[in-house]
Amino acid sequence: MVNLPWAGTVLASLARIVGRMATNAPARLSAGDTAPTFTLPDAQGNEVSLSTFAGGRVVVYFYPAAMTPGCTTEAIDFSSSLPAFREAGYEVLGISPDPVERLARFTDKEQLGLTLLANPERDVLLAYGAYGEKTLYGKSIEGVIRSTFVVDVAEDGTGTITSAQYNVKATGHVDRLRRELDV
Repeated sequence: MVNLPWAGTVLASLARIVGRMATNAPARLSAGDTAPTFTLPDAQGNEVSLSTFAGGRVVVYFYPAAMTPGCTTEAIDFSSSLPAFREAGYEVLGISPDPVERLARFTDKEQLGLTLLANPERDVLLAYGAYGEKTLYGKSIEGVIRSTFVVDVAEDGTGTITSAQYNVKATGHVDRLRRELDV
């Protein structure tokens, strides 16, 4: 019999995801869960995978749309804090349902230094529980749930979530995350 110490965590994560699917609610991940893997194009069309950061730590944040006020504030905050994150050993990735072309315009217009990834299919957003029903201005709608995850990526490219934050605010979120991570 093979001993797989991570199997219990994976099974617990899958049970939560299946339970959410049965109720039509997005899966919610927690610290200790296995991070869903992904390979997505960046603003230049180059493929970036979670496993690209094997042996490192990654902040993965999900935002609704490039070039909107809140998303611009958040992207600029992450971009200006990128040197501090990198010095502390973190890479930062932003993921939205925007197409590559829009991310390229956003990156150029705001002179962003961080990596933005396109997920128009929304499969990665769904896997992280960052897409689903939410309340906006008192109305229930379906869309991107502004969320941030801190992932430790093992040498084999698999990730473990160390922090999962849903429904974060665009303003002040990066400063709060920096305090929490001591960055």
